[in-house]
Amino acid sequence: MTMFLHVTVAKYIEDYRAQLSFNDGLSGEVDLSNELDGEIFEPLKDKTFFQSFFLEGHTLNWSNGADFAPEFLKKLTIN
Repeated sequence: MTMFLHVTVAKYIEDYRAQLSFNDGLSGEVDLSNELDGEIFEPLKDKTFFQSFFLEGHTLNWSNGADFAPEFLKKLTIN
C-alpha cells in the first residue's frame, strides 16, 4: 500500500524558512528563498505575505493560490 506524503505541521521560522513535519515521520527546516521564481510565487517574496502560509491539501498554501508539492518540500528539508 502506497502512503501519500502529507505535511502535517508547518511553523514559520524567519525570512523564507519554515519548520515542517511530514506524515512519514520526517521533520526539519525548509528554506524556500531560492524557490520563489515565477508569477505565482512573486508575491511570496514579501516576507509578511510569505509567513501567512497555511496547510491545505496536505501542503503549504498561500491565499494567492501558490503552493508547493509535499514531495518537493521534503527534498528541500534539512533535518
